[in-house]
Amino acid sequence: MKKIGFDNEKYLKIQSEHIKARIEQFHGKLYMEFGGKLADDYHAARVLPGFEPDSKLKMLMQLKDCAEVVIVISAKDIEKNKIRSDYGITYDEDVLRLRDEFIDHGLKADSVVITHFTGQESAALYRQRLERNGIKVYYHHTIEDYPNNVPLIDSEEGFGKNDYIETERPLVVVTAPGPGSGKMATCLSQLYHDHKRGVKAGYAKFETFPVWNLPLQHPINIAYEAATADLNDVNMIDHFHLEAYGKMAVNYNRDVEIFPVLNAIFEGIFGENPYKSPTDMGVNMIANCICDDEVCQQAAKQEIIRRYYKALDAFAEGKCNDAEVNKIGLLMRRAGISTDDRAVTVAAKQKKEESGISAAAIELNDGTIITAKSIPLLGASASLLLNATKYLAGIDHHVNLIPAKMIAPIQNTKVNHLGGHNPRLHTDEVLIALSMLSVQDDNCSKALEQLPKLRGCQVHTTEILSEVDCNVFRKLGIDLTSEPLKKCKKRYN
Repeated sequence: MKKIGFDNEKYLKIQSEHIKARIEQFHGKLYMEFGGKLADDYHAARVLPGFEPDSKLKMLMQLKDCAEVVIVISAKDIEKNKIRSDYGITYDEDVLRLRDEFIDHGLKADSVVITHFTGQESAALYRQRLERNGIKVYYHHTIEDYPNNVPLIDSEEGFGKNDYIETERPLVVVTAPGPGSGKMATCLSQLYHDHKRGVKAGYAKFETFPVWNLPLQHPINIAYEAATADLNDVNMIDHFHLEAYGKMAVNYNRDVEIFPVLNAIFEGIFGENPYKSPTDMGVNMIANCICDDEVCQQAAKQEIIRRYYKALDAFAEGKCNDAEVNKIGLLMRRAGISTDDRAVTVAAKQKKEESGISAAAIELNDGTIITAKSIPLLGASASLLLNATKYLAGIDHHVNLIPAKMIAPIQNTKVNHLGGHNPRLHTDEVLIALSMLSVQDDNCSKALEQLPKLRGCQVHTTEILSEVDCNVFRKLGIDLTSEPLKKCKKRYN
């Protein structure tokens, strides 16, 4: 069993209580910007063993009678069909997915704000689509020289031009499919309009990472820097907080840099800023719920290594530059770790060295490591799934769950009818074949029953896998890394 380092039940209780207190601080109306992922926060689940990916949603469910959700999407992201990488869907589709998720959890979510609107036709068509589905849609416009031109921002030609979002509940959660959507500006625009209407309201920021009351060099905070290397975020001491209270607090560069501007905007709207530092704006209670710091430190170090491999693979495929790779490499040195600290990495590379062909390794949740290599019938990752499920089901390693005579016709179809170049079965094809055989073969049935036990397991492969195989591992809840080596492909002329 994996060790637990985070008390999820405590988190649900004290985080919701802390937000309630912040609502009362602002006379019963609070706009709360949710940074990161409100749902499916797998990064948090990896670095805080015990944290459930939907913990923030569950926490909000405890406030559902007083909360509603506003989803923000940038017209720029609609226009360029920006993709959410973890789901492979566009941001505009993810708005609908998120809304369904919130409603399924009993949360009120019937408003969408299209930000950075300058008349884009794609955004106007998207608005029509949402309205046909009974969703209220609002436009927020681009403000010249935002956020630096405070006099323009705090005027009828700035925030004043934005649509006012009609809300009913004391807590308005503002979230988005991804970064750069305009969540903060949406909250501040609402404060401007509420102030004009004589409504007292406040603003707070919910950022899970970096964790403000953990040390700057804590592996959890370093893991956040690794996760945001593509954004070039840098953790730093909040000097505003240090000057105001004489206490160290960790924040990140963008929040610290924007605080003087936010201070001016707050003063323009209210006459004074209720916050003395960017850390003051936060409501994060994560550190208070860590029950085993050593477990969380080790989990965070593993996440840094995974992020390093992710950047290496992206660089090998031309999807990022070497600056991102080099930055995470430096973070690994700061954390005192290397790729050899990932057990499956060592095992997979050793298997390849012994066999001379592509290999893979999986670390099960009990610490057992199982390896596999490519064979004429199966790729290394497909073989690995079979080996792991056989081990968990107590089936002898030498038992062939899928007969060669069944694999051959599938290979024939792939190559001769579908134009494939690789006859070996992928992970999804192996699982489908296993499912078909499970009707008449008890071993196949037992092997399939083990799939839920693979969630949270670690896998490393000695080459970059196909998108199909990567998606299968993701859906099974397996944390995958790969050596930055691509399979040789024929040139296309």
